Amino acid sequence: MPRGSGNINGGVIGKANKTSFGKNTQTVRTSGTPSISLQPGTRIIKTLIVAGGAGGQAVTTDFNTRAAGAGGAGGLRNLDLCASGSTGAVTIGGGGSSGSNGSNSSIVVCGTTYSSTGGGHGGIYPNSPPLAAKPGGSGGGAGNYPPGSKGCGNAGGYSPPEGNNGGTGADASPAYGAGGGGGHGAVGGNGSSSSGGNGGAGTDVSPDYPGAPNSGVYAGGGGGGGNPAGAGSGGTGGGGNGGAGAAGSNGTTNTGGGGGGAGNTGSNPGTARSGGSGGSGIVIVKELNKASGVWSMQSQFQSKKDGTWPAFGFDVDYLVVGGGGGGGQEVAGGGGAGGYRASGYGPSPLQATTYFVRPGPYSITIGAGGSAGGPGGVGNGNNTTLDFSPSDVDSIVAAGGGAGGAGSPITCAVSGGSGGGGRGGGGPRQGAAGNTPPTTPPQGNDGGNGGTGPSSSYAGGGGGGAGGAGAAMCTSTQGVGGNGGSAVPNNICGSATNYSGGGGGGAYGGAAPAPPIPAPSGGSGAGNGGAWDGNYSSTPAKNATSASANQGGGGGGGGSFGGDGGAGGSGKVIVRFPSQASLSVSPGTNGTSTHPSGDKIATFTVSGTLTVS
Repeated sequence: MPRGSGNINGGVIGKANKTSFGKNTQTVRTSGTPSISLQPGTRIIKTLIVAGGAGGQAVTTDFNTRAAGAGGAGGLRNLDLCASGSTGAVTIGGGGSSGSNGSNSSIVVCGTTYSSTGGGHGGIYPNSPPLAAKPGGSGGGAGNYPPGSKGCGNAGGYSPPEGNNGGTGADASPAYGAGGGGGHGAVGGNGSSSSGGNGGAGTDVSPDYPGAPNSGVYAGGGGGGGNPAGAGSGGTGGGGNGGAGAAGSNGTTNTGGGGGGAGNTGSNPGTARSGGSGGSGIVIVKELNKASGVWSMQSQFQSKKDGTWPAFGFDVDYLVVGGGGGGGQEVAGGGGAGGYRASGYGPSPLQATTYFVRPGPYSITIGAGGSAGGPGGVGNGNNTTLDFSPSDVDSIVAAGGGAGGAGSPITCAVSGGSGGGGRGGGGPRQGAAGNTPPTTPPQGNDGGNGGTGPSSSYAGGGGGGAGGAGAAMCTSTQGVGGNGGSAVPNNICGSATNYSGGGGGGAYGGAAPAPPIPAPSGGSGAGNGGAWDGNYSSTPAKNATSASANQGGGGGGGGSFGGDGGAGGSGKVIVRFPSQASLSVSPGTNGTSTHPSGDKIATFTVSGTLTVS
């Protein structure tokens, strides 16, 4: 064929490599529908999922001098998903009525359901019984005087988080304000002497979804109820305003905004006032530009010349363990274990596939354990990462464990590789979700709930472990915290070592003198919860223990009367290669070894570099 005539494609059988692009389209759903049809050839969609916002709490005639907390925003998730043909069912979560949670929104893509969590409603104190603010995508705001517990956000346990906590009420005169609802972009504001707390701000997604309704701003929290002089404003993104001695305002339809809390009049008795309803949710799907074609032989030759064509490599096994979460202070929850991810040599349900790895340098980051709960607070564990990017395969990330809930200061348990246990007594007692972000097989489990009811039942829940969920506080023995979730054994180096056990929850002692209360047990390698020895004096017995280094265990939760929590244990990476591989590691703190079978093993206890040749 003469040069310059026809397609010169290096001899490939078929058409030359030509790129074709489809339209960048956007579909908005404000009500449920069976599916969204995609253009032929679409492979990636950007998907916004906003759940329904919660209703603000009402004020009854019996508690007319109290201000009510606002509703939290519906959870917001902005995802890049692989797709083809059409989506499955779309569900739009409705907004909650006064004093009710919002409903979840979801979409099914390639057989997997992706959801966001409805917002948690606001609270009011006192009441008979008290109406506590609830957790949700974002949590509801607490009532005032005395302030109740704020609702915790990110109830779905997603990473990145789908929302934030609500605010607290003012602990003073009955005329003071209640807490604002959490929003996706910020926590709810706290009530003050002059006003209810503002709702947490929503998030502007308009750069991703141009022309979206409500200017692309969604999931704002409702404003807390206040006195006639002032109430909290709703957060940007559809949050309703709190009532200034009046009913709360509704959240905006199809924004996931929380409803405003009802305000007080400062007089009793009076008329009942409702909280504002939450705004319904929304789902938006945007199809990204797509390309298809056939590679020519010329392209293959150029790739080989550039060194990018697939090369010789090895099938390898691995163990990657995240840093464990710290246990909280004061009848606190145990820390959640760091995520556990392994290809083999451990329990079969937790075994993933091996990876094909080419020669080259690989970066490894070892996650530190979370800080111990004390005057400085409590910390989450850190991620451990085995970066396989030179081999064109996914990196392996084991998420850090979530911190246990604390009583001083009052904090919510946090989601993670395994979730932290909930604190005992008043306040947010829910254990947090494990396997966050989700992996298959799962990298961890949920934390246990803390105890409530009579003071003798106050005790912290155990942190989740790779082998099981953290236990709720022991009901058979009053005041004993929940045990941490079990660790799992792995013998990738030849002998079994336990990894990723959850920390034990802190114990509670009643009025002195009381019999000694034992320390709750953590999973193997994790910290034990703090015991209580029956007196009010400062004693090590009420302090928890820390987890062992490089096993990813959670720290124990502190016992009553100021017991400090324990720190989480650091993570670890072990990679096992066939005998033909040559390995070196840096820094020298890490090491290599040879198994009796001839396999080469690299072990990392600190961050560094693995070089394979």
